[in-house]
Amino acid sequence: MQFMGYRRQDGKAGTRNHVLILPTCACASECCRIVSSQVKGTVNVIFHSGCADVRSNAELNKRMLIGLACNPNVYGVVIIGLGCETLSHAKLKEEIKKLSAKPVASFGIQEEGGTINTASKAIRAALAMTTEASHIQRSLCDISDIVLGLECGGSDGTSGLAANPVLGCVSDKLVDSGATTIMSETTEWIGAEHILAKRAATPEIHNKIIDLCHRYEIHLKQAGQNCRDGQPTPGNKAGGLSTLEEKSLGCIKKGGTRPIVEVLEQAEMPKCKGAILMDTPGYDIASVTAMVAGGCTAIIFTTGCGTPTGNAISPVLKVTANEQTYKSMRDNIDMDLSPVITGTQNIEEMADRLLQDLIYTCSGRLTKAEIFGFSDIAVDQYCRYV
Repeated sequence: MQFMGYRRQDGKAGTRNHVLILPTCACASECCRIVSSQVKGTVNVIFHSGCADVRSNAELNKRMLIGLACNPNVYGVVIIGLGCETLSHAKLKEEIKKLSAKPVASFGIQEEGGTINTASKAIRAALAMTTEASHIQRSLCDISDIVLGLECGGSDGTSGLAANPVLGCVSDKLVDSGATTIMSETTEWIGAEHILAKRAATPEIHNKIIDLCHRYEIHLKQAGQNCRDGQPTPGNKAGGLSTLEEKSLGCIKKGGTRPIVEVLEQAEMPKCKGAILMDTPGYDIASVTAMVAGGCTAIIFTTGCGTPTGNAISPVLKVTANEQTYKSMRDNIDMDLSPVITGTQNIEEMADRLLQDLIYTCSGRLTKAEIFGFSDIAVDQYCRYV
């Protein structure tokens, strides 16, 4: 199976061909938005941090920004910094160029003498890059080039019964074809981590999965907190989920059944192909952001209650097995998986349909979130291993 993607110089394949207008800190985010609004073919992200960070958060921010820039869906990057933040625009440019051959330009608002001067120069740089990017044509890429993020949010009873098992079947089909899938949200392994860990390819990976969940609970306990205070969410409970363990049993279904070959930190790029885990928070927008920064070129997002979320860099294909949610939120949900619940199609048949939809999306068909221009970004910043 193949899709029409953008082959990059490093051999990776993108599903989109964006020029990214990237801030180094919150103070540069609005300038990035202004620049992107003036140049068709660009996307921007709103970054809410980047200044006065403790070391662990500074390291995460750096990894996140570099990862977003290096995603195969990005042709080139225009960086805008303020000038007094933790990671300067010049340093970020240098770090990106170490890892990628893509064009990178950078500007500092304080250096340039304000927003107007900075935006003017950045717009010219973005215009030149988008002109170059427009010459890049889609070409046939193998399904093994796909790096798919597996996400769920606003889960209900149909999520664990149908939507997540269908996505898990898609994950297995991709892994069997040589592709890579990444499942995140560590808080939503808790209570089922012993089952998830059985899929580990090595004893070291098995122990790491168990240890991540254990450390997370200890971290919260030291702060006088319990993850069960916020999990399941009110929406989860209204949808029929009664405990964190019940939620986790459904959540891990989306990861499929194949051996787990690697466990990544937030925004870390995979070294292996196959089924992979990423240690992220349970907040779906933050986990999607981390997976995109880790190289995911598409996301499939299952939901029971419904969500409009999207991402600026990678398409987010949203699916539900709740027929009522699909009918009431058709402007946000891309595919109805409820035939699994009604019994008119089985999990395998629906997975084949979803995989085909993924191929269409990777080949350029816009998701509903893309049509609206949704570009949700969040970075969860705390050191959980203190």
